[in-house]
Amino acid sequence: MSTPTTLEAIRNPAPREASLPPVRAGFFDLQGFELLQRVAKAFASSSLVPAHYQNNVANCMIALNLARRLGADELMVMQNLYIVHGNPGWSSKFLIASVNTCGRFETLRYEWRGTEGSDDFGCRAWTIEKSTGERLNGTWIDWKMVKAEGWNKKNGSKWLTMPDQMFVYRSAAFWQRAYAPEISMGLSSQEELIDTVEVRADGTVAVTSTLEELRNGRAQPADEVPRGADPAQTGPSTESRAAGAPAAATRADPVDDQDGPSEDGDHGQGDFDFDVAGLVCGIREDIESASTAEDLDLARSAIAGVPDEAAKADLNAAASARMRAITAAAEQAQQQPRAGAARRTRTPISAD
Repeated sequence: MSTPTTLEAIRNPAPREASLPPVRAGFFDLQGFELLQRVAKAFASSSLVPAHYQNNVANCMIALNLARRLGADELMVMQNLYIVHGNPGWSSKFLIASVNTCGRFETLRYEWRGTEGSDDFGCRAWTIEKSTGERLNGTWIDWKMVKAEGWNKKNGSKWLTMPDQMFVYRSAAFWQRAYAPEISMGLSSQEELIDTVEVRADGTVAVTSTLEELRNGRAQPADEVPRGADPAQTGPSTESRAAGAPAAATRADPVDDQDGPSEDGDHGQGDFDFDVAGLVCGIREDIESASTAEDLDLARSAIAGVPDEAAKADLNAAASARMRAITAAAEQAQQQPRAGAARRTRTPISAD
């Protein structure tokens, strides 16, 4: 039997949202994307998040997505996810905490060897896998490796001021990448990114290397010459670059024999920035080219992602004006057939 309806239920009906399935925030679902944007805006307006998340909805959305996939607290992820020359990286203490709390392993421990100050002095991380009881040993990190990789040659390197802590961090990062790479989702640690690349305040990159290493390394790429440029103007620039080691050092990376990161121009640190002006221009073009109300609604739905409130107000005004124009054109199109259909003239009936 159906439940009888009471007068109280009629006066205070339950909200319709209560019967809807819960919405999960995400990138590939319309409702989930809108929910993710709303939550990201709340975090972006907070002063508790790091500077590269404040007033940056896009960064917050990426961090929220990572937190959902890791099953971690959103604020904790933002506090431990750093941007080093456009590359995201976890803090080593976050990786250690993630390994210790994942439930698959015992707490990470550290084993030391060698004499302090010698090249063989180093550390490795190890722990016990709970399901098998097997001891899992990490890679030895010693001064020989540190010097060979050039980690201690960076300006302000922590290897010179707090080497024991850096040994712990680096050995833990190597262990995690070998036995539980899914915890970091393929991202490196912040300390590794700093040791690999040195970024100046103006956004340029410097890699520590000697002139002999550059001579024995791979050939440098040719300089890019603008089309139509005078060949005489390219000579001195090429010669000066070949003669100066620091200029070539910014393009070569003999440490790991990989292509160095490219310069970011105006966006020195990367920071997941997107072109706000280009986004506004694209939305405005979609609004102006909309010929139906459905096209205009689709263009208007993208206005919510614009972080600039003034630009958002201008786009809403343009969308309202375009909607009035579309409505007027539709009404005019409906009236034209009525006016054009002239009544047929009747001829008088003759007596014949």
